[in-house]
Amino acid sequence: MKFPPWHQRPDEFDPETHREGILDSQSFLRVADQFISLANQRNKKIESTELQMVMLYAAARYAAHVGKNVLNVEEQEDFVQHMVAQYTDMLREHMADPTV
Repeated sequence: MKFPPWHQRPDEFDPETHREGILDSQSFLRVADQFISLANQRNKKIESTELQMVMLYAAARYAAHVGKNVLNVEEQEDFVQHMVAQYTDMLREHMADPTV
């Protein structure tokens, strides 16, 4: 099974090609910002390093759910390697961003 890269999405909302539940680039960032906002709220009482691990754990748990129960992946290791590559790409992009 081929898994798409995380950034492979429409740049803008197009009603003619839109599929229900698929995020365009702007919507993708807006949803991500909602999770970041929640983390920033929780950061008032929980250390950033703890929140970072909580978010990674939650992301891994949800990814496992999607892989096993939504995509029904047969080769779990292929899915794990895909997700590791996606995270690596995202982290490198943010580490290179001077606004972070």
